[in-house]
Amino acid sequence: MSNVDSKFADCDGVQVHYLSSGNPENPPVVLLHGGGLDSAGLSWKHAIPALTDDFRVIAPDLPGYGRSDDPDATVSMEYYVAVLEQFLDALSLDTTALVGISMGGGVALGFALENQDRVSRLVLVDSYGLGGEIPGGPLSYVFTRLGGTGFAFSLLARSRWMTALALRSVVSGKPDDELVSEAFAEVRRHGGTAWEGFQRSEVEPSGLRTNYVGRLPDLTVPTLLIHGERDPIVPVSWAVRAGSLIPDAEVRIVPTCGHMPPREKPDEFQKSYRRSFNRTSRSKGIVPRCRGRR
Repeated sequence: MSNVDSKFADCDGVQVHYLSSGNPENPPVVLLHGGGLDSAGLSWKHAIPALTDDFRVIAPDLPGYGRSDDPDATVSMEYYVAVLEQFLDALSLDTTALVGISMGGGVALGFALENQDRVSRLVLVDSYGLGGEIPGGPLSYVFTRLGGTGFAFSLLARSRWMTALALRSVVSGKPDDELVSEAFAEVRRHGGTAWEGFQRSEVEPSGLRTNYVGRLPDLTVPTLLIHGERDPIVPVSWAVRAGSLIPDAEVRIVPTCGHMPPREKPDEFQKSYRRSFNRTSRSKGIVPRCRGRR
């Protein structure tokens, strides 16, 4: 990515790497990546250059991902929310827009619920935290407790083909070679340790520990939910339900898209983002949907 700076911020002793682009005088927007094979550069590769004309774009690697340090404490949703607060403080960002995908969406939402005065707008992309049911049911809990995540990542780190296969369970259709190569590099960088710790914290026998559904009616931040129509991980119904519960929200469903709209459908993602952020007002309770060819 051209015209993108690579920087580090000290977050209570943890060095957090981040990508930065755009005029510092523009309104800030912070982009938060997901878990597993992800990083700031992977999720937001196309979004960063598309947003730099209008925003000061900042995309951190959460601890345990990309070029950031490994976590210095037990990995959990609360840990990453605390890191986000430290990161915003380190950059002197009193108020910012937050955009988060998957796990990063849960982090953005968790922060916004506790710090509504610091979030100008919220964009949740195929977001974690919008439901409590475990994909895979109780077997997922057993899988995490038996070290299945760590074993799976050890296989991915040995084989680009295995990484491609894993991505096919996340996106709709065959992932392109560029995405596979970038994901393979990420899994070899950290080995999935942070993701394994997060799953151990979040996956309980009765369901997912972090479920913000009951608190959504209290969210006063203008919110856009973007969701892949064919997301195999986070049900699209969760986004629609959240849109009906958040007082100032809209939902845009991206057709023929899986769990990664910013990479699978970058043009549609950016159009949805810009259309929402350029609107001067919304009608409460209306939940529009993105339409397109099926």
